[in-house]
Amino acid sequence: MAFSDSASAVITSRSNARIKQLRAAFAGQARLSGGLVAIEGDNLLNEALRSGMVLKTIFISERRELPRSVPKSVEALWLANDIFASVVETQSPQGIAALLVPPVHKLDAVISGTPLIVVAAGLQDPGNLGTLIRSAEAFGATGVLFTPGTVSAWNQKALRASAGSVFRTPVVVATLEDLVNLKSRGIQIAAAVAEDAYKVIPAHEADLTQPTAILIGNEGSGLADELLELADLFVTIPCPGRVESLNAAIAGSLLLYEAAQQRASKQPA
Repeated sequence: MAFSDSASAVITSRSNARIKQLRAAFAGQARLSGGLVAIEGDNLLNEALRSGMVLKTIFISERRELPRSVPKSVEALWLANDIFASVVETQSPQGIAALLVPPVHKLDAVISGTPLIVVAAGLQDPGNLGTLIRSAEAFGATGVLFTPGTVSAWNQKALRASAGSVFRTPVVVATLEDLVNLKSRGIQIAAAVAEDAYKVIPAHEADLTQPTAILIGNEGSGLADELLELADLFVTIPCPGRVESLNAAIAGSLLLYEAAQQRASKQPA
């Protein structure tokens, strides 16, 4: 049941403390949001619930009712339609948003079984990052690492592009020292580069069945020198068409697919 029939139950002030908290979360201001992350829309809400995320507050426009899937323990606040529209980021809001506690993972979370790790090194496009996280889940990667300078996985565009995969795939900020640590644990570092760079080999000729971390560089400048120096091998995706390079998310997705195919074919029948 919605409580919007009662005028006193509907928040109508943009200066309301909870509205300010939600606005801060959408802006990625962790200190002002209390470390909470904002999500918007039915799809992301359903994915968060399905993934066992800890929801703190649901915000609903006065034209909607509370979905039955939301646990009774979660605080629900109704907002005037104009207040709701002023807070969220989409042009055509669905009338529902939420604050949740983002999962926190450590480096060991991505090193399980035969690790297949994506390293997003300085990616700036949130759509690329979200797509990469989605592909990481789809093709069985054990996690995604982010070097400093990479856009946040909780950026609103990244969240939407991940389609909920960010709730289930371990994402961890990693330093150069952490990447060196991967090598010390027997994980090979594969750098995705252009065909004319270094001693490059086509992805299908690389052995991606062994523990592997795939480095995906910045959309414009590629991989930094200190990361290239860590690489055990340089891989590329042969393109017969007349393009200089692939989109970072597409390149990473194709490499993950290649790794998944190699690993599947290695499994006993």
